[in-house]
Amino acid sequence: MQRLLMKRKNVALAALLFITALYFINHSDFLATDLVKSHDTAPAELTWQGDRLINKECWVEQMDYLPINVSYQLLAGAPASHQRFLTVGLSSVKRTKGSYLVPTLRSLFSQSSPEERSSMVVVVLLAEFDVTWRSSTVSEIKTAFAPELEQGQLVVIHVPEDWYPPLTGIKRNYNDAPERVSFRSKQNVDYSFLIYYSAGLGKYYLQVEDDISAAKNFLTTIKKRIEEQNAKKPNWAVLEFSYLGYIGKLYKSTQIPLLARFLFLFYQEMPCDWLMSHFREAMTQKEQILFKPSLFQHMGTFSSFKGTHNKLKDQFFEEGVYSNPSAVVYSDMSTYKKHSPQMAWDAGEGFFWGRSPEKGNYLTVVFLEPTVVTGIYVETGSKEKDLLSSAQVEIGHGVITTETAKSCKTFQSMGAMENGRFERQEIDIKYSIPSSCLRILVTAEQKDWVVIQKIRITTKPSASSNHR
Repeated sequence: MQRLLMKRKNVALAALLFITALYFINHSDFLATDLVKSHDTAPAELTWQGDRLINKECWVEQMDYLPINVSYQLLAGAPASHQRFLTVGLSSVKRTKGSYLVPTLRSLFSQSSPEERSSMVVVVLLAEFDVTWRSSTVSEIKTAFAPELEQGQLVVIHVPEDWYPPLTGIKRNYNDAPERVSFRSKQNVDYSFLIYYSAGLGKYYLQVEDDISAAKNFLTTIKKRIEEQNAKKPNWAVLEFSYLGYIGKLYKSTQIPLLARFLFLFYQEMPCDWLMSHFREAMTQKEQILFKPSLFQHMGTFSSFKGTHNKLKDQFFEEGVYSNPSAVVYSDMSTYKKHSPQMAWDAGEGFFWGRSPEKGNYLTVVFLEPTVVTGIYVETGSKEKDLLSSAQVEIGHGVITTETAKSCKTFQSMGAMENGRFERQEIDIKYSIPSSCLRILVTAEQKDWVVIQKIRITTKPSASSNHR
């Protein structure tokens, strides 16, 4: 009888310990890995279960139509509970020669003001199944970007390999080699998972790659372009801020759950940038909406595919912030069609195109407010043709008005153009008084026509505006 009672006590104690263990497992704040799916845990990598913020604005999310079966691991950082203006998403894998991920992240944050950083979150998907590489990369990110992680501006996630569909033995479209088919198919799934996770984090979603550099204050420029496009034609699907690949493509957060499913559904059919074009057309946007200058430049040399060499550069990229002040532009050169002088000054893809200039012809920029000019950059020509071969660049003071144009009373030469270009910095060291004009003065006749692609200046606040 005593033995029976002791046995019952032991059974009850074992049951109590089992229930207690279950309680702590189910209520633990973190999981070292997904208990069902993941088998690649390393002691150096501690990961949390990453909950996805669902975007209920999209119909496909409201009742979980067409669900994507995936579980995330949160490797570093944590997204804010409130929706930000912009989510920047990028996927990264191990490269055979070097890594561009940290410089890319550094560019995204350093080129943004504190106000801009507080309006965005960068989501990095480490889409590499090599645990050692993943752990060392997370450690590097934690060291380099501790403030951004702490403030919810940077989130690093991972999806275990078991959640991926088949990546080998799939059909070879376009006669691609099996290795290439597997690479691009996995990349589509990487982007699908990344986009799916990001759906509820921002009002807009921007896709970039892990080997880019960003233009100064790119977020402010994106905001401005969105406002302009929404005022013109709000039913857009994709706005493009880079000419290359899957870089700088912007989507509304209400549509990216559909994009995630689209990429997943057709993951083995074609490369991601081709699928993006098909998605745009399926969303009834027939033509590209590509803004210039580009806001992102491809800086990688070695591709993530077998370390192949890749020197692609975006010819429309401008690294510095577009900071030209408001101005009106005049010229006495004969203008070809609608390529007006103003187009060389304003941001965008336009340029001034004039017929054969003569000595004494000019293009004059008249500032609406006096400006202390610190730097000047002028670029002419198109594909080494239509260069302005002989001219000097000047700044002027004292606005005068004639019957046909405005100009300045006096001008000082900043130097001559060379090979169709002019660049000078630290102008304010010698000319600290606010200027009212910038003039390009032709110094010799030429038979060729002339294209002035861009006139860009940098400025600083003036202490006085009484020099107009």
